[in-house]
Amino acid sequence: MSIEPAGVRPPLRTGRTAIVTTFASDAHTWNLVFLQLLLEEAGFEVTNLGPAVPDEELIEQCLRHRPDLLVTSSVNGHGYQDGIRLIKKLRTVAELEELPVVIGGKLGINGASYVEELVAAGFDMVFEDGTAAFHKLLKTGDGMKRVAPGERVRPAVPTTVDELPPEGMRERVIELELVRESVLRGPDPAATERQHAKGKLTVRERLEILLDPGTFMEVEALRKHQATGFGMERRRPHTDGVVAGWGRVHGREVLVYAHDFRIFGGALGAAHAEKIHKVMDLAATAKVPLISLNDGAGARIQEGVTALAGYGGIFQRNVRMSGVVPQISVMLGPCAGGAAYSPALTDFVFMVNGTSQMFVTGPDVVRAVTGEDITHEALGGAEVHGTRTGVAGFVYEDERACLNDVRYLLSLLPVSNQELPPSVPAADPPDRRNDVLLDLVPTDPARSYDMAEVIAEIVDDGEFFEFHEGWAPNLICGLARFDGHVTGIVANQPRQLAGVLDIRASEKGARFIQMCDAFNIPLVSLVDVPGFLPGTDQEHGGIIRHGAKLLYAYCAASVPRIQVIVRKAYGGAYIVMDSRSIGADLSYAWPTNEIAVMGAEGAANVIFRKDIAAAPDPDRQRAVRVEEYQRTFMHPYYAAERGLVDDVIDPATTRATLTRALSLLRAK
Repeated sequence: MSIEPAGVRPPLRTGRTAIVTTFASDAHTWNLVFLQLLLEEAGFEVTNLGPAVPDEELIEQCLRHRPDLLVTSSVNGHGYQDGIRLIKKLRTVAELEELPVVIGGKLGINGASYVEELVAAGFDMVFEDGTAAFHKLLKTGDGMKRVAPGERVRPAVPTTVDELPPEGMRERVIELELVRESVLRGPDPAATERQHAKGKLTVRERLEILLDPGTFMEVEALRKHQATGFGMERRRPHTDGVVAGWGRVHGREVLVYAHDFRIFGGALGAAHAEKIHKVMDLAATAKVPLISLNDGAGARIQEGVTALAGYGGIFQRNVRMSGVVPQISVMLGPCAGGAAYSPALTDFVFMVNGTSQMFVTGPDVVRAVTGEDITHEALGGAEVHGTRTGVAGFVYEDERACLNDVRYLLSLLPVSNQELPPSVPAADPPDRRNDVLLDLVPTDPARSYDMAEVIAEIVDDGEFFEFHEGWAPNLICGLARFDGHVTGIVANQPRQLAGVLDIRASEKGARFIQMCDAFNIPLVSLVDVPGFLPGTDQEHGGIIRHGAKLLYAYCAASVPRIQVIVRKAYGGAYIVMDSRSIGADLSYAWPTNEIAVMGAEGAANVIFRKDIAAAPDPDRQRAVRVEEYQRTFMHPYYAAERGLVDDVIDPATTRATLTRALSLLRAK
């Protein structure tokens, strides 16, 4: 491109760096984005200062960056007087006297007079007809007046509205493509580099992994906040720090919103919150799952109480949608305050070790109030919430594995409570025998084994998606398939605390059962439980209340419910683990079952206490009485004889039995 200079300054394309800004606070700030993109396309390194930059600050920025070009934008004449004032100040600074300065925009019907004044004031170039003219200039060298300092030039500009040349659709589409490119590119590359340096993906990289290729439909991508104060009026990036819309996972629609930590640290302001409200309402209306990719610092302090009100709207929607559509929260960064409350209200929480944290008050507040010095990770990292608090149901070592398992979970869930979970053709024979179980489970109730191996043997292809693997491991909860149909499994784990029920296990089981009931997922309970964990810690911690939650969840569940008693089932824990008496549709037992009020030794000590104490050999008498109690009340067929179980089955037929039973109850 070549522009013949009328003055002494170098041509436009000789520069390498540029600053873009606007003088008018009411100017269309997106013009700056177009200008930046066009300059970058022409090879410039651009600093975009945003709109309404004060004169002194702009001069300071020019002195700091020493650009080869300063480009400003004015719309319909707004701000041209500001430009005249600024250029006069600029030319008084010796270091900036020779800086080429350009102003342009849609100057309107008075554009001719504006141009005269701008040129007289000291602007080097004036272009009209919006950013399309600037684009034409950079491509061809046409469409701009090049003047010497102080030279008065009156270009041919229409003087009436009727004479204004129409802006064609193609020019509009060019601008649309430019702004879309800007939105997709996001903030400056340095912010992306900082994100990657922390081992984190950018918001759109995450969406590419989560969603089926090419299916994302973004909403309110051009949204900007309207906050003023604290310099916010000069920082109004597109998306306002949250990308929202819908896409597909395994061909089914989902709604998603994802915080962009590169913009305001992902903090939530009013516009940001309204975008989230929008997709939450769409999810409720369309009856499809809602996924949040959380990487935000909580409420945007610069916006004050309006940010808090935005969180209130999110919480209210979380609760209103609970049990209606699946809500999945994926924690991918530090999330404090309101950013932690919302995930706790959803159905599923995923976290990543080392990069995601959740806490109500951060380490700085903890240190200021209590004097305790603690790191973000130790206060609310994935290990904490995955093993101690139970907030996180799933913990991963990297984001990609985490997001892939979100996709897998969605393949097991219905889109709403009005549908059944998706079924798939099963290659694993439904009547496959499980002979390995005959040697896997010891007949001695005091010996442990791994219930997870039992589950892997009986489900389709050994695939089991476990919930809360690191929290309350004495109770296993998760999803699997029988003959291609999704089923929830609740199972005591003898390898952990002998499989007893305690406070955490009760809470874990209750929540899982309620989720399955809400989303039409049948339940299979594998029972090997010696009772509730005794002790003052449990009693004082509320084992009665928490145990009642588990009992309530089972009793209230209306989905198909099948119980399999593998070995021991004692006392209240037997009842709670979905016994026939609280509504299980079918109950089966292995020939190793022991169903009783308590273990034989404890029962003998109570019933035959005096007899044992009076015997010449109390230990021998106790052994006799224990054997007598076992023979009378705890033989494998005692419960079946009284109609408390439907059948005693060969363990090798467990898969076939469950598959047939689930098929029978599918229409429940």
